[in-house]
Amino acid sequence: MDGMSITSLISNVLAFGFWLYSIALLSSYLLVGIFAMLEMRKHMRSSSFTDYSVLASSSHAPGISILAPAYNEAATIVENVRSLLSIHYRNLELIVINDGSKDDSLQKLIDHYQLRRTDLFVQPRIATKQIRGIYRSTNSVFHKLIVVDKENGGKADALNVGVNVSSQPYIVCIDVDCIIEQDALLKMARPFLDSRDARVIASGGVVRIANGCEIRNGRLVKVHLPDAFLPRAQTLEYFRAFLLGRMAWSRLDALLLISGAFGAFDKEIVIACGGYNHATVGEDMELVVRMRRYMEEHRLPYKVTYIPDPLCWTEAPASYKILGRQRNRWTRGTIETLGIHRKMLFNPRYGRLGLLSFPYWLLFELLAPIIECVGLTVSLALAVCGGLNLPLFLALLGFILSFGILFSILAILTEVLTFNQYNGSRDILRLTLTAVLEPFLFHPFIVWSAIRGNIDLLRKKKGWGDMSRQGFAANKPNKPNYAKN
Repeated sequence: MDGMSITSLISNVLAFGFWLYSIALLSSYLLVGIFAMLEMRKHMRSSSFTDYSVLASSSHAPGISILAPAYNEAATIVENVRSLLSIHYRNLELIVINDGSKDDSLQKLIDHYQLRRTDLFVQPRIATKQIRGIYRSTNSVFHKLIVVDKENGGKADALNVGVNVSSQPYIVCIDVDCIIEQDALLKMARPFLDSRDARVIASGGVVRIANGCEIRNGRLVKVHLPDAFLPRAQTLEYFRAFLLGRMAWSRLDALLLISGAFGAFDKEIVIACGGYNHATVGEDMELVVRMRRYMEEHRLPYKVTYIPDPLCWTEAPASYKILGRQRNRWTRGTIETLGIHRKMLFNPRYGRLGLLSFPYWLLFELLAPIIECVGLTVSLALAVCGGLNLPLFLALLGFILSFGILFSILAILTEVLTFNQYNGSRDILRLTLTAVLEPFLFHPFIVWSAIRGNIDLLRKKKGWGDMSRQGFAANKPNKPNYAKN
């Protein structure tokens, strides 16, 4: 064989391999869309018969403890706590964990909510950093509020402190700077009440992008589509991830991830599993996987459910710098979680988790950026050497791009036909245009950030990095969110 023939053979083999992988990936997306539609239809039908006002005032509603870790949140901490205290739910306690903030977050809470240090026995069911003080309000209006001051230990440690302090059987873990819908807890509590044949150990809720929305006194007043391209692209991305992806995995009872911004858990199982893991930056995903693994290994019937209603609103990174750090951390957290629980991969003992969820996350979430990067690099090298089958390459690339755009449009259509938060024709047009531009302006950066995450993991990089945000009000300064943990 001459050099040209060998180059051509390599080109054809690689092209065929990438073609097979692409077909498998796109087929999985197609199935995700189908399962998501079926599950969404089921949810919308069942929700139409639910009267949440009855649950709101019922003494039989399950007790819930909201755990809100805070680190250097002085700029918005008072407003955010006010928002959480206004949530409609009877059996509720709000636990704000000040994770060794270096600013005056704690003092602002003490002054505004009339807090006084109190002696409260805390059973150390999960090992944590030292608690420096526990505060409760002298004003009966804020009787649901508990503020814990502790040594800095990171978000996972702060949440574990909250678990130890909590007195209710269910915990809801949120980011303190998120905006929660008034009926969010009512909808999150429903799966725990409805299940009869299996124990619901965790339930996730939709997280939406709050950039551009009107926020007053800690409440969402009016929804607006972000004007900037980057938050708008993330809005579309969240449509695909939450309305399609997690709805489909919920229907398959194989959901591995509940967003750390808003998730509800059965506290007894959380404690039995040892709480949040300090050894990973993806503590939210790792806890869900560990809880599911615990239930599988003990042969206990259980469910992990998902609520598609828009329950939680958060600020998305508005700069490529901050977005890159976020996606870098997400990649490292995914790798760490799959590595910790690698025993489950292709293991029939864990049912659909081992045979379906884990392989999917490995092949189409973890390896997808690497395969895409390698594929483009090899294609470029073959093009330079004159060995690239250009018609086949362009056909495959065009097919993948077209499918991706259509999948995004499906996500937009799902939003319009269900919750329709962005109900203006102009907003729908802008989202559609974003879907067309995203593969060229947004996706390549996400792939590169994932590659950087792999590299940083090999370099044993720890921590979150500086995650400064602009805040919901234009006059509020940037603030770090677990910046140095």
